[in-house]
Amino acid sequence: MSELVKFKFYETALEANRDKQILAENDINSFIANEQLIQSDWLLSQAVGGIQLQVFEEDLEKANQILNDYKENEKVSLEVEHTIADPKFDFVCPKCGSNHIYRDDSATSFFGVSLLTSHKFICYYCENEFTH
Repeated sequence: MSELVKFKFYETALEANRDKQILAENDINSFIANEQLIQSDWLLSQAVGGIQLQVFEEDLEKANQILNDYKENEKVSLEVEHTIADPKFDFVCPKCGSNHIYRDDSATSFFGVSLLTSHKFICYYCENEFTH
């Protein structure tokens, strides 16, 4: 019988569960380790190596390919449409001019409470990171 191997590491359970779902849709069994532990005490994240997505050893290469293909398809679909009709924010990326941006609160909030007055944004189109 094949063994489980550590496949990817995540800071949030949301990202791990998204990739787990993508793999499941492609008939790859995967398991998330440390999710409950870190959600109950986030200070343990560094000690246990973050949230881990594990796959069976024989599925490792296929799982890598599936997630790489997914990320490539995601980029291609974003390149087709540079802007969105009703953007959430009323400004654009300073690098490419796209209004296809999102706010990254992972480094600037503590339990959902913002610690800074300016926020970090990331452009879906060119992946530029900027503050506003």
